[in-house]
Amino acid sequence: MTGQRSGTGCLTVAMVLGAVLVAGMAALIVVLAVSPDVSFCGSGGSGLWRGRRGEPAGVDENPRLPRVWSYGSGEAVVVHITVRGPILREMGGGLLGRASDPVAGTLACIQDATVDPEVRAILLEVDSPGGEVTASDQIYRALLRFKEARAGRRVVALLGDLAASGGYYVAVASDYIVAHPTTLTGSIGVLISTLNVKELADKLGIRDVTIKSGENKDTLNPFREVREGELGILQAAVDEMHARFIALVARGRGLREEEVREVADGRILTARQALAARLVDQIGYWEDAQAKTAELLGEQSVKVFRYEPRLTWLERFLMARVGRDFWNALLVPPSPRLMYLWSR
Repeated sequence: MTGQRSGTGCLTVAMVLGAVLVAGMAALIVVLAVSPDVSFCGSGGSGLWRGRRGEPAGVDENPRLPRVWSYGSGEAVVVHITVRGPILREMGGGLLGRASDPVAGTLACIQDATVDPEVRAILLEVDSPGGEVTASDQIYRALLRFKEARAGRRVVALLGDLAASGGYYVAVASDYIVAHPTTLTGSIGVLISTLNVKELADKLGIRDVTIKSGENKDTLNPFREVREGELGILQAAVDEMHARFIALVARGRGLREEEVREVADGRILTARQALAARLVDQIGYWEDAQAKTAELLGEQSVKVFRYEPRLTWLERFLMARVGRDFWNALLVPPSPRLMYLWSR
């Protein structure tokens, strides 16, 4: 009798779980079918998208994100934009859409600030170990374009726990950099890495079959030894990206390239070391960065806003539980690529 009751109970639980699963899948299908693709921008209705002046405009060219009053008061409008976590574009696309691409989100915010005539400054908060070379450069360029779009605009960077490599790269587009007393920054350098499993594959009897169009097409193939010529090709690419990094730091910080090279060997720097090397302007906190922004604008105070991306509940759930946590834990993507990244 006990065994029969136990079996009946298990069957009931299984049926309930099955029903819940079916209902959940049905709800997911409905959400995917009706949820608008407005992860970072949306027109607020159907019809032709129009920019701030009323003319027809592309949705990505004129994002018009919801703006929320965050800090301070005054006439000068400043937007608070964050660069947080690895600067990677791997997460975009598929089920998650653009909501899962932090680089796209940051670029959308900067673009909105760029086309908004009311915005006079960006207060950029950076807490990142760096990431992809191109993604870092895209954010850097977008910040420069923001300043170029209207005379008198300023960017002030506030460095968080970690602003290394690509994280520091984007910060040098700023007019002024404030580091927290506990900030680690610097790591000015480039890397490209992968794993070589040739010896293990030989022991396991695994053989690689690669059909290629040229001698160097399978560079860094993990199933064979790296050839000397391949190392030279990769080193040349790394050196070129490193030279660009140094040149941008020198230009942004008003230093000679020789001065930057003294600390551009990939080393990490404390806030005090970075201040001594003139990689940052001040050691302080949020209030200091906000006050400096007002000073640069010639104002007594500034009114700081932040942008809120328009996300469906499903996008918010997937970002929090699947996408961002996964990549923050992984840090380095599996395929070899040039990275402005602090490698722990």
